[in-house]
Amino acid sequence: MTNPVGYETEGDIALICIDNPPVNAAGQAVRAGIRDAMARFAEGPEKIAVLHAAGRTFIAGADITEFGKPPMPPGLPEVCDLLEAQEKPVVCVIHGTALGGGLEVALGCHYRVMLEGARVGLPEVTLGILPGAGGTQRLPRLIGLLPAAEIITSARQVPAAEALELGIVDALSDKAPREAGLEFARGLLARGAGVRRVGDMPNPEVDEAAVAALREKVARANPGQIAQLTALKSAQRGASMSLRDGLAEERRLFMTLMASPQRGAMIHAFFGERKVAQLPELKGVRPRSVGEVGVIGGGTMGGGIGVACLLAGLKVVLIERDGESVAKARAGIAKTLEGSVKRGKLKAEKRDAILADKLVTTDDYAALGEADVIIEAVFESMDVKKEVFGKLDAVARPGAVLATNTSYLDINEIAAATSRPADVLGLHFFSPAHVMRLLEIVEADKTAPEVLATGFALAKALKKVPVRAGVCDGFIGNRILRVYRTAADHMVLDGASPFQIDRAITAFGFPMGPYAVADLAGIDIGYLTRQRLRPLKDPRERWADWPDRLYELGRLGRKTGRGYYIYDEQSPKGRPDPEIDEMIAEERARRGIAAREFSDEEIIERYMAAMINEAAKVVGEGIARRPLDVDMVLLFGYGFPRWRGGPLFYADQIGLEKVLASIEAAAREDDFFWQPAQLLRQLAEEGRGFGSLNG
Repeated sequence: MTNPVGYETEGDIALICIDNPPVNAAGQAVRAGIRDAMARFAEGPEKIAVLHAAGRTFIAGADITEFGKPPMPPGLPEVCDLLEAQEKPVVCVIHGTALGGGLEVALGCHYRVMLEGARVGLPEVTLGILPGAGGTQRLPRLIGLLPAAEIITSARQVPAAEALELGIVDALSDKAPREAGLEFARGLLARGAGVRRVGDMPNPEVDEAAVAALREKVARANPGQIAQLTALKSAQRGASMSLRDGLAEERRLFMTLMASPQRGAMIHAFFGERKVAQLPELKGVRPRSVGEVGVIGGGTMGGGIGVACLLAGLKVVLIERDGESVAKARAGIAKTLEGSVKRGKLKAEKRDAILADKLVTTDDYAALGEADVIIEAVFESMDVKKEVFGKLDAVARPGAVLATNTSYLDINEIAAATSRPADVLGLHFFSPAHVMRLLEIVEADKTAPEVLATGFALAKALKKVPVRAGVCDGFIGNRILRVYRTAADHMVLDGASPFQIDRAITAFGFPMGPYAVADLAGIDIGYLTRQRLRPLKDPRERWADWPDRLYELGRLGRKTGRGYYIYDEQSPKGRPDPEIDEMIAEERARRGIAAREFSDEEIIERYMAAMINEAAKVVGEGIARRPLDVDMVLLFGYGFPRWRGGPLFYADQIGLEKVLASIEAAAREDDFFWQPAQLLRQLAEEGRGFGSLNG
C-alpha cells in the first residue's frame, strides 16, 4: 500500500501531506504516517513543519472501516501527543472540514491556519462517545471552557470566521493548503517564533454557575442521552487538572461510553443510514437520468417536494388544477424559499434564480412532456390518483418514471391505471418534504429494476435517507404506526390517560407522544384512515370511538386550537384538555370497561412490544428487506430516539425472549390483537437477534 502521508522539503520547511482519499480519514496508515513523518522531522535539519492534506478536505474524522475492530497502533491520542511534543514548530493547515480526530490532530499542532469556507467541529457525541484524543482537554485550554463545551456538546460545525474569532485558529487564508502553510511558516521563521503547545497554556477558568446552566441546557436538549453530559464532565474536570491527568480522565470517560448501549445504538444508526441505500439486487443496475421533475399538486406535500427538488438543482414543473391554485402553489414555494434565505441556508440571488429559471407552475398537464420523473401528490383517494395516472399515461414521455406519494394506498392498483406499470413506483415523502430526511421507495409488483434504482438516485440527489418498501397498507412506517397507536388506544380504553401515555413515551425518548402527534398531524388524518379501514374491520377487533367524536366535534388538533390538547395564548404548545378524560370515561362506561391503573413502565413495555411485533411481521413478509430498514424508517420518519438505535435494535438489546413474553402476557387479555410474529418467535427460540438478519 502506498504511504498516505508524504514528506518533502522546501528550504527550512518540511511539508507533510496527508493523501488518503476520499476524506483523508485518520485510519491506521495515516496515523502511522504522521508518526513516522514526525520522527523524520525531529531528526532532520528542517526548522518548521507544515501538516496539510491533499484533495477536498483535511482529516474529516475517524476511519469508519475501523469501527468495532480492535484498535491498531498508533492510537490517535498518541499521535496528537507526539505532534504537541515536537521541539520545533508544527503548523497545521485546515481546508474542507476538520472534524473529530481531524480537529484533535490540529489541536496537537502548535499553530493553525484555516482556509476560508472550511469548518471544524467535534461531533463525537452524535456517535454516543466523546472526543477521546484530547478534544475535551485542549480545546478548553485554547478558547475557554464554556465556548469549547458548547461546541463539544452541540456537535456543531464552526465556520472559519468564527473559528478565528474564538481563537481556534491563528489565521485565515484564501490560498491553496500547501501555499497557505508555506506563507504562514515563513512568517514564523522570520519572527523566530518557537513552539506554542496548547497543553502548556493555563487551565481554563471555571464559572460554576455558567457550567451548571449549560449542563441544564444540554440535558434538556438531549433527554436520556449520556454522551453530551459525560463530555461536559470531562472538560470541566480537566480544567482543574494537569493536561496529563486531564487526558487520563478523558480516556477513562471515553472508555465508559464505548461500553455503553447508547454508543452501540448510535453506531448502528450511523452505519444503517449508509447501508439502507445499498440493495444487493440493484448492484450494477443503472438508474435513468433525472434533470427535470414534475409534481402534481401544490399543497403542503407537493410544494415541499417541489422545494426539495429545486434546492437539489433540479428543474420542477408543478401542476395544479386551476389558475388560482397555480398562483397559490407558486407563492407557497416562494415563501418556503424565503424562509431558507432568512435562516442563511440560501442566498437571495440563488432564490431568485431558482424561481426565474428552475420552477414552472401551470395547470396544463402537457407541460410534463419532458419530465424525467413525475411525482403525484394529490388527495389520498384511489379514484383521484387513478385519474391522475391516466392523464400522465397520455402526456409523459416514454421512459419517464411515474411516482405516487401515497401514504397507504395500493400502488399496484395505481400502476394498473397506466399502460406502463413497469415505470411506476411509490415515493413516500414525509412532511415537511423539504426537511424530513426519510423517503420510503415503494417497489410495486411490476416496477422495473432501473426504475427502483432511479428512485434511490433521486433520493441521493435530494439528500434523503431512502428505504425500499414493499406494497401493503401503510408500507413500512405507517403500517407499524397504526399498530402501536392502536396499542395506545387499547391502554386508554382500559384505564390509562392519553396524557400519561404521551408523558411516558417522551420520557422514553420520543420528541412527542402519539396523541400530541395526532394533534400536530390533524385529527382528520386519522379519522379518514379509520373510515377507509372500517369496512375491513374484524368483529374481534377492539376499536376506540372517541377519536371519531373529536373529528365530529371539529376538534382537529393544533389547526383548530383543540384536539387532545388545548392550544391558545396561555399554552401555545398545548395543555391537556380535561374534557378528553371525560369523553373517554363515558366510552368506558358505555362498554362496561372497569378502568385500571397503568404504570409508565407497563405503557412503554406494551407500546414497544406492539411496535416490535409488527416490525417483525413487516420483515418476515418481505415488506422490509432487513431489520435495519425498519430501524431507519422509525429513526428518520417517526421520531424514534436515535440513541436507542431503532425498534428492532432495541429489541435485541432488551432480549427477544422478554419481548415475546410481553406479547404472550397481553394476548391473555386480547388474543386477536396480540398475535406474536412468526419471525420474532423463531429468532427467540433460536437464541438469535434481529441483527443477525442485517447481513
